Amino acid sequence: VQLQASGGGSAQTGGSLRLSCAASGLRLDQYSIGWFRQVSGKEREGVSCMSGSDDGTHYLESVKGRFTISRDNAKNTLYLEMNSLNREDTAIYYCYAMINRYNYWGQGTLVTVSS
Repeated sequence: VQLQASGGGSAQTGGSLRLSCAASGLRLDQYSIGWFRQVSGKEREGVSCMSGSDDGTHYLESVKGRFTISRDNAKNTLYLEMNSLNREDTAIYYCYAMINRYNYWGQGTLVTVSS
């Protein structure tokens, strides 16, 4: 199983970025998948997830209405569309897939938001 995250970068407050997570060795539509983020010195926090059983989605309260999680089954890729970014969104973002209660992680992609 491999997850390859990309799309991080720099954005200004109010701007947008789209993160991608390309998967190999598994079908994303069969598992719970999502995104965490981590700020240096703080614990990793869940940002958004999507259920493999019913495509239900969940979001961290602070990103609701601004972030959208989606999946392209043909490309076997997970996305996180991030709009109205603010400085508190600055973090390293990690995608994951949960298989049999074990999380497989992609490498992090850094998002930096500045005013």
